[in-house]
Amino acid sequence: MTSDVVVSLCGKNVFPPNAISLLASTWEHNVLRLYVGSLSYQTTEEELADLFGQVGQVVSATVITDRDSGRSKGFGFVEMSNDDEARKAIDQLNGATLGSRQIIVNEAREKRDNQYGGSRGGYGNRGGGRGGSRGGDRGGYSNRGY
Repeated sequence: MTSDVVVSLCGKNVFPPNAISLLASTWEHNVLRLYVGSLSYQTTEEELADLFGQVGQVVSATVITDRDSGRSKGFGFVEMSNDDEARKAIDQLNGATLGSRQIIVNEAREKRDNQYGGSRGGYGNRGGGRGGSRGGDRGGYSNRGY
């Protein structure tokens, strides 16, 4: 950090607001999120962090769980402190064994919005099925004018 970014205020060195947003932006770009798939349902976040910690500094490790049952969905995400460590983790850990499972490790993709408006409920939010609300029953017999 160069001294021209730091400002003295009341005898204390502080970062001006534009420097803070620049630092936050830099931090976001340096942290690479990894997808970890094919996890055992018993895998914990601590086990995930320990495994990836052997390769580099882990910022966070999360096992994704079902919101209703709390049961693992068999995948998770790990954030490494920089791109080099993340790429090293992909190279070394993709196909590695964790517990009794051979795991999949690759760069996580950005979450995309579901074009149907959600992931719960069926068409028209009538329960079951896939998608979410499409605003009705997709033009079944009742909407065709028969």
